[in-house]
Amino acid sequence: MRDMQLIYASRPFGYDELSLAGILLQARQNNARNGITGALICREDLFLQMLEGRRDVVTSTFARILRDERHVDVVNLLSTDIDNRLFPEWSMRHDPARSWMWTPEEVAKGAIGRASDQEIRGIFERLAKEPPGRL
Repeated sequence: MRDMQLIYASRPFGYDELSLAGILLQARQNNARNGITGALICREDLFLQMLEGRRDVVTSTFARILRDERHVDVVNLLSTDIDNRLFPEWSMRHDPARSWMWTPEEVAKGAIGRASDQEIRGIFERLAKEPPGRL
């Protein structure tokens, strides 16, 4: 069975370093158990996350995220079958917002909704090539 990639965006509810640490801890434990890899790029106004793994596991994980009160306005941006994972060694890589290509003002004006699939996936392709920062 081929893997899939799912990229979604959401707005964090109650974002601070403690809530982010909790999200990362929980995601890493659950993803390691379920064979999911990926990355989370985050800042106060936005989460952008890629999940990679078996279709059934990724879709059930995304269903849990949709119900998670820490995420507001969750939008599935891209879902596609893949041959190779971008983050095969990472149960959840964390990028502390240094990869962002949009300002908060651009995000507020709908930049993510106007972005192409290639542009959105390109953010994670660039991150996958960078050495890890703060984990």
